[in-house]
Amino acid sequence: MHRIRLAATALIGVVALTGLALAGQTFQYPNTKHGDHKDTYHGQEVADPYRWLETPVKIKDEANAPPELLRDSADVKAWVEAENAVTFAYLESIPERQPIIERLTKLWDYERYSPPSRQGNRYVFSKNNGLQNQSVVYVMESLDAEPRVLIDPNTLSPDGTVALSGASYSDDGNLMAYGLASAGSDWNEWRVRDVRTGNDLEDHLKWIKFSGISWTKDGKGFFYSRFPEPEAGKEYQALNLNMRVYYHTLGTPQSDDLLIYEDPSNPEHNFGAFVSDDGKYLGILTSKGTDNVNLVHWASLEKGIPQGADKFTTLIDRMDNDYSPIDNDGSVFFFRTDLDAPKGRVIAIDLNNPARENWKTIIPEAKEVLQGASLVGNRFFASYLKDAASDVRVFEIDGKPVRNVEFPAIGTAGGFGGKREHTETFYAFSSFAYPPSIYRYDIATGKSELMRRAQVDMIPEQYETKQVFYPSKDGTKIPMFITHKKGIKLDGSNPTLLYAYGGFDISITPSFSVSRVAWMEMGGVYAVANLRGGGEYGKEWHEAGKGLKKQNVFDDFIAAGEWLIANKYTRTDKLAIQGGSNGGLLVGAVMAQRPDLFGAALPAVGVMDMLRFHKFTAGRFWVDEYGSSDDPELFPYLLGYSPYHALLRAPKGTRFPSTMVTTADTDDRVVPGHSFKFAAALQEKHGGDNPVLIRIETKAGHGAGKPTKKIIEENADILAFLVKSLGISGKTGLPVTEHN
Repeated sequence: MHRIRLAATALIGVVALTGLALAGQTFQYPNTKHGDHKDTYHGQEVADPYRWLETPVKIKDEANAPPELLRDSADVKAWVEAENAVTFAYLESIPERQPIIERLTKLWDYERYSPPSRQGNRYVFSKNNGLQNQSVVYVMESLDAEPRVLIDPNTLSPDGTVALSGASYSDDGNLMAYGLASAGSDWNEWRVRDVRTGNDLEDHLKWIKFSGISWTKDGKGFFYSRFPEPEAGKEYQALNLNMRVYYHTLGTPQSDDLLIYEDPSNPEHNFGAFVSDDGKYLGILTSKGTDNVNLVHWASLEKGIPQGADKFTTLIDRMDNDYSPIDNDGSVFFFRTDLDAPKGRVIAIDLNNPARENWKTIIPEAKEVLQGASLVGNRFFASYLKDAASDVRVFEIDGKPVRNVEFPAIGTAGGFGGKREHTETFYAFSSFAYPPSIYRYDIATGKSELMRRAQVDMIPEQYETKQVFYPSKDGTKIPMFITHKKGIKLDGSNPTLLYAYGGFDISITPSFSVSRVAWMEMGGVYAVANLRGGGEYGKEWHEAGKGLKKQNVFDDFIAAGEWLIANKYTRTDKLAIQGGSNGGLLVGAVMAQRPDLFGAALPAVGVMDMLRFHKFTAGRFWVDEYGSSDDPELFPYLLGYSPYHALLRAPKGTRFPSTMVTTADTDDRVVPGHSFKFAAALQEKHGGDNPVLIRIETKAGHGAGKPTKKIIEENADILAFLVKSLGISGKTGLPVTEHN
């Protein structure tokens, strides 16, 4: 890799010509080193002047890191400090920032529960008292018993940056395997806790990423997937290749774990192991990227632990469709699949008679998208999306319809877990202005019993949500949710925040957010557009926004902004756009294509360099979605919309929307170099007197497990930035009315 070997003092400076006036003061962007690095793709030379900003800010094992990596790390660290100094000086000068912090803190200070899950004869749930950095896991001997703490992640680090990343319980519920993530990293360390005593066993597993835990029926061990230990200094950058499945026997060191499954000829394959509920079968799901397509192999566990791929029988031999296991009834396995059903169906495959012509449809394809299903109390709970909102239907095990689960509003429901023998299940429900509520569902009667409703310092009845359908550039109808306080005037003056994602078959559904409530209290309109590329309408909807059709996603988002303006919700100087990860790419691409349309932009942890994303950590998974610059057909298409390169091509002096890029120094999913390079190019080309900033969080990753304190601080900074950028006036951050 090309490296810039210059002292940090030579890289960081000030540019007098790019100062911004604020409250009688002038501050200046760092003078970022513009390098001369170039790459050649399929005969075309492409400049990458900010390549040096790809180097990680932090090197984990500095003793073993090469000197040039340490030197570049110091250079980037100095740049990060200089950028943050500019950004926070600006944010701290905004008078409304402190009231917003106070209001968000008050709004966030409510008890948050997860639905209970039954583990053996006990019930387990998580709870946050309000402002705890991490939720605490509790266990109860019965639903009306006094809960006791099972694990409190807040005790594991003084700043709350160690988070619980996953948990799996033995069949009798006596043992809990749990994963921990530090500073938001995707790397997890797993341990085992005795649920009865609350004490940890000696087991300690490392270098686990993108893996669950599946116990054997006897509770003596479990299966998991892991990558080889990366080179020192490359933990946050190196590609994740050669995943393998292992079996860990309790009480033994990880070095003794049995290698169960690998495929050295396909280093990009990923494996997930699952044990059937009856404990008789081990399944291996093989995938390559992020597309919902996989192979399925299985082996019997009745004669011991199978070791080696030759011990497994192939069930699905083509990686063309989704086969998500639901449960089994003896040798008959139930899968959710999109084979011959783009919106999904449930099928049954008998391992003793597995030819495709013998497969049976249990729940046929519907008009709505089947997201997934569970088998609880000998009934299927099938979760559908109806115009991006939850619609859960109950079926007998033979596929006969029983009933729909009734919800109090248009919103999102999640849960419905359990085992075949259970008589109850649990779920959570929320919407944009409907705080999270936990329900117990009686499977026999179909009655939902409210267990807990979040007591948030707001009045839900003051808000309204509606769904509209607007035309995109090619005429495709795109759904969009719009939420705001009742009684607003459609005079084009409302500050509006437009959010979207548009990718990876992921559906954006109505959900509750404290920061959105604070935004609407200020008089803001919140809009969520369900763009192509997502999963809201099934496989065809997803494929209409991926690969060589990615521009459809950007067109959908631009059309959403134009519709909001045309229908008098807002106007350009009052319209902000926001998205994270793939949504950060969306915001970056759209603000480069239509800088005239938006007043503010908030790209978070975005994929900004579309030519090099596949060279770092999990980036190679995304080739399914985007394609790769290694492909001569896709290279010019990727170069055309790549946000970083679009900015490099922009005329110097272009006025871009007020922008605050957000990322984190230890994001090892979308490495922060994407945002660093994008921000540097933006500051180079921007010609307006409005701010284009980058906010770089420390000891934080892609977003998962972020402490509550950091979440409040980041959201307060975002809202303060919008207040200043969109010219919002009034007593922002304060509740409009008191509770009755």
